[in-house]
Formats: sequence, structure tokens, C-alpha cells
Amino acid sequence: MFRSPSMPRTSFAACLLFSILTPALWSQQAQAPAQNPSTERWDILSLTGSGLHAQPPILGQKDTLPDFTRELIQVQWRDNDPMDLYVIRPAGIAKPPVVLVLYSYPTDTAKFLNNALCENFIRHGFAVAGFVSALTGSRYHDRPMKQWFVSQLPESIGASVHDVQMVINYLETRSDLDADRVGIFGQGSGGTIAILAAATDSRIQAVDVMDPWGDWPNWLAKSPQVPESERPAYLRPEFLASVAPLDPVHWLTQWRKHPTHTVIRIQENLFNLAMPEDVRRQMETAAAGSAEIVEYHSRQEYLEKVSTNSRMLDWMQSKLDTKNLSADNKAGS
Repeated sequence: MFRSPSMPRTSFAACLLFSILTPALWSQQAQAPAQNPSTERWDILSLTGSGLHAQPPILGQKDTLPDFTRELIQVQWRDNDPMDLYVIRPAGIAKPPVVLVLYSYPTDTAKFLNNALCENFIRHGFAVAGFVSALTGSRYHDRPMKQWFVSQLPESIGASVHDVQMVINYLETRSDLDADRVGIFGQGSGGTIAILAAATDSRIQAVDVMDPWGDWPNWLAKSPQVPESERPAYLRPEFLASVAPLDPVHWLTQWRKHPTHTVIRIQENLFNLAMPEDVRRQMETAAAGSAEIVEYHSRQEYLEKVSTNSRMLDWMQSKLDTKNLSADNKAGS
């Protein structure tokens, strides 16, 4: 998908947030003290030395439905970068495991308002924490239009890797979630972020990604996500050097050399023409021996094996063992 100058940068979810938060809450946020200056480096995956400190979360809305509860929470750890976090919990489970869900740029948080999708999530027995990456949707503001997700790729990816870790920090503070069992599902750029976050954060036990971006020299040279008029700038040595520490190909190779307890699956839609074939091959080579690789050769095969009967997160369910939740984890038991 090409970037268009007319592409809307502000999501419906952002407008919804404005309308539902009470003036008192906004006043509370406005009076909050300024954060300490951040020393965040996007080329370092871990939070060590980042200077990120979370402000108190603000509950904006809570929807209670028969099968699940959905909360819209505003979290923030950078100046001028509040983030909408959706936490969707299944009914009847007192302390479910959690799966972070991160879709690809430019997908916004409106997906988490889809009740059918939420039903699909919670039927697997875990809670979902969903948000969008940096420079995406409601998080894109106060910048010149020439600055966007790919032009600022080190920030877009690096800051989002830190966001994943900060979100897990927040989830650990909640008594109604089992933050000892955490997985992450990522698609496209979200898949890249998921791989990098798991490479540095051992709290993530299972990683399921679909068509992750990576192998930056090839991806930037061949991906249709990159406008032709901008492509030469991203192939300059200095830009390639800036994204090299954030290449999942490198980290998948390290995973193979130094195995951890984290399990990973890479799903590839071979019919997805937006993914350069060279990138796909490099990703498979890097992941060989350390990741389960699943290929869907046609849209029909994908629909049969993934979409039909809401099977998208069956693999994650097996890795987090939500089919065997102990009796004392059932609400009311």
C-alpha cells in the first residue's frame, strides 16, 4: 500500500477518546507534572537507560458485554505521545494470560472496537492488549507531512519496541491479568516489532507473526510500501546504517545461535505481493531451526486454515496453555 499525502492521520478512535473522557480526567492529565527528559535510543532494544517513566493510566471507557469486557485506557511515557491501549478480558476467567496484538502500519485501533473480532480473541481463553505503533493513527501528529512511518523508520520501530515493554510493565500491575504468561501477535511492521521486543524481553513467551517486514536493504529497495520518489533517500548508507540494529533478520539469526525459552512462529502469505520475495527468503533462512514457518500458497488456503472458524490464534492458545486453566483461575470458583 502506497502512502498518500491525503491519507488521514487521525483515527476515529482518537476522536472517540476526546468525546468519552470526562473534563475532570482531562484536567487531571493537564495538571500532571512534566516527564523527565527521555534519553531514549531507538537503536537499543531494551529499556535500559531509556529514561521512560509511565504516567498514571487513565480509564476512558469500559464496555461490559456478555462474553468480554473492553477497556480503553490512555497510557503515556513520552512527552506529547499519549497512547490508546485496549484491554479486552474474557468473562468467567479471573486472571487470564495476555496476548499483545500489534497490526501493521497504517492500521489503527478501530479494529479493537469490532465486537466480532473481540469475540474471536477471547474465545481462546486469554485477554488481549491492543495498540498501534509509533507514528501511526492517533499517534501521528505535530510533524511535517514529509515525516512518516518509513521516513522515520528507526523511531517508528525502535520506539514501538520500547512501547511493548512498557505495556507489559503496566499489565504486571493489574491483579486481573496473568502477566506471567504473555504472548504477542504481530502483522507486517507489527510482526517486526514483535520479534525485536521478544529478542530483548524474556517475559514474552510466544511470538506469532505474519509477513513481518525486515531485511531492510532489500525491503526498502523493493517494497511497494515505499514511494518511488522517496526510495533513493532510504537506500543511502547512512539511512541503512540507522535501521541495521532493528533488522529482525539479525535477531532471528541470534535466536538460532542462542536459543531461549521463547517459541516463535512465522506465517507467510505467499500471495501477498506487497512482500518482496527476497525478503521472505532471507527471513526464512534466518529463522530456520529456531522458528516454525507456515506458508499459505493462496488466499483460499489462508481462509481455510486461519480465518475459517476463527482459528487465527489457535497456535497461541496451545503455547500459552489456555485450554488447561486451573480451576482456581475460573471466576467464582
